[in-house]
Amino acid sequence: MKRQAETAGEPDLLIALKAAQGGDEDAFRRLYRAIQPGMVRYLRVLTGEDAEDVASEAWLQIAKGLSSFKGDFDGFRGWATTIARNRALDHLRRLRRRPLAAFTDEELMELPGRADTAGSAVDSLGTDAALALIAKLPRDQAEAVLLRVVVGLDAAGAAKVLGKRPGAVRTAAHRGLRKLAEYLGEAR
Repeated sequence: MKRQAETAGEPDLLIALKAAQGGDEDAFRRLYRAIQPGMVRYLRVLTGEDAEDVASEAWLQIAKGLSSFKGDFDGFRGWATTIARNRALDHLRRLRRRPLAAFTDEELMELPGRADTAGSAVDSLGTDAALALIAKLPRDQAEAVLLRVVVGLDAAGAAKVLGKRPGAVRTAAHRGLRKLAEYLGEAR
């Protein structure tokens, strides 16, 4: 399996990283496009519908700290994912502290629905189904699978994000993938 950076042209992204650190907006846009899809999928399992908002907060922090980053593209991807994970954990802590608003059924019926088209629903069905299965895993396994498979980090990079040893991440990812295979076998 090829890592995401290899398929996206890692040398070009390293050049884009250096240019973005120098203030090149087009280069920053390339980095964003290379990392954002995997980051949002990862965050969706952690934060659900708030993934896009959390990713936005993460990108603000990434942009602020970009000039001080030292390393290659894989290091940058790991650094950006660590920031996103920290923003997600902050977001989850805020949600636990915030009291839930109580609405009556009538009030809920008056709230506007989220815009959704049939086309986007069909397009996202496969990804949403996969993320829903991953979300059923224990948290350590889900994060390991997401970081290794979706974000494209190697075991060392994922271990850095999670604050664990690479062997523990490999084990959690293996167990998670094995459990996903069981879920898929049950669905057939």
